[in-house]
Amino acid sequence: MKIAFVGKGGSGKTTLSSLFIRHLAAARIPVVAVDADINQHLGAALGLDEAAAALPAMGAHLPLIKDYLRGSNPRIPSAESMIKTTPPGEGSRLLRIDEDNPVYDACARTVTLDDSAVRLMATGPFTASDLGVACYHSKVGAVELCLNHLVDGREEYVVVDMTAGSDSFASGMFTRFDMTFLVAEPTRKGVGVYRQYKEYARDFGVPLKVVGNKVQGPDDLAFLRDEVGEDLLVSLGHSEWVRALEKGRPARFAYLEQANRRALETLHDTADASYGRRDWERYTRQMVHFHLKNAESWGNAKTGVDLAAQVDPAFVLFEGAAAPQPA
Repeated sequence: MKIAFVGKGGSGKTTLSSLFIRHLAAARIPVVAVDADINQHLGAALGLDEAAAALPAMGAHLPLIKDYLRGSNPRIPSAESMIKTTPPGEGSRLLRIDEDNPVYDACARTVTLDDSAVRLMATGPFTASDLGVACYHSKVGAVELCLNHLVDGREEYVVVDMTAGSDSFASGMFTRFDMTFLVAEPTRKGVGVYRQYKEYARDFGVPLKVVGNKVQGPDDLAFLRDEVGEDLLVSLGHSEWVRALEKGRPARFAYLEQANRRALETLHDTADASYGRRDWERYTRQMVHFHLKNAESWGNAKTGVDLAAQVDPAFVLFEGAAAPQPA
């Protein structure tokens, strides 16, 4: 299951992402966690110190990722001709959550959470060397390419902490998820991002639920209900457990407040329920749609090839797709 956490900067989406990851890990569910935000804080939210949280950047390993995923696909003449939206086809290598492969070897690190562990990957920070020469959206290209080639089942999760605000709509990555949780504070700015997401997602059938955060009482809850209606799934209040973690004094996850644990169970139940609504044909069509759109707007000119030829019209990505070829 592919799950995105979105919201405005400061809404607490990274904290909520990390709590949901901990919840899944405690249930012994395989998890790949991805920090796709411009501010790389997911590692710290999972309890890593500053040195340990300095993960290898997926963007720095983009040539390796392209070369591996290309496999023997005859429609892709070279790894250099792949762009972030290149879809898989016959001969492409696919990624699975609970496997070993060169992409995970290069980009993922194991994070121990109490008595369990998850894989953590990061798109990489926006550095001083990028100023004036790079757009941050190019940094998340490696994440989008991996999601395009990912096959996942019900009891395995990819949880992505997305870039703040509505920036993820600059590409087709917002359509890659089974469920998107929008973290909103009970403020006008907090629900402003919700309105943008709701409008953009409507035409693509993107499942969206709102998670209220920093809710301090009935008035805050009523405000969110008035603003987002039935999209409000659950809300979380103040957490001494989270405050202790932010001070560098993490406790075992089992000690998280019961009300907040129940809220995470609701998120899990909601994500799990989305499994029955999966439509791999629609998913593949959307993937191709955004690839052709990117090819026409900039990809063909950048690569010097007709990227529409990369589309395999007979290929549909699905859960039981053939296993990746050995490296």
